[in-house]
Amino acid sequence: MGYEVRAARPGDLAGLPAIESSGDAMFAEIGIVFPAGPTVVEELIGKGGEILVAGDPPVGFAATEEVDGAVHLAQISVRGDLAGRGIGVPLLEAVKARAAAAGSPGVSLLTFRDVPWNGPWYAGHGFVELPEERWGPEVRSYWDAEVKAGLHELGPRLVMWAPLGNPEGGADVSLMDREGGR
Repeated sequence: MGYEVRAARPGDLAGLPAIESSGDAMFAEIGIVFPAGPTVVEELIGKGGEILVAGDPPVGFAATEEVDGAVHLAQISVRGDLAGRGIGVPLLEAVKARAAAAGSPGVSLLTFRDVPWNGPWYAGHGFVELPEERWGPEVRSYWDAEVKAGLHELGPRLVMWAPLGNPEGGADVSLMDREGGR
């Protein structure tokens, strides 16, 4: 069953933390228990980010914001009982399409290196590891906040980048390789 991806409406927002919690339960099954605190959606509300949802009512979402002059994917989350059914792919493709349309040179994210539905999944969808020397100051700030919150104690983390083919798009040059993207 396909789910339409669209911009979240105000009435969708209240249900998104439950989707995030449901998705987080998959991590608990492999021994990764996130520290208590606000959900990604709660953090992004009011920061000017964008939230895309799949389904009506939503069964998954992608939350983005601008970081270092490029689109940053804060999270994709799918209801736990629907995980593995291809809902994340159209969400990710919608994020990349909207980022390209907005002139972003690429999409960045921070994720677990070895969790199958994290680092390896993103690598299979055009993301590569972004070396530390190419991080912008805001990506560095996110990394440092994760360290401080104890997230890195839960498993190896990495910064990833998917180039979108418009390297003159105005992002911090530390985020991109002008000879084809990284």
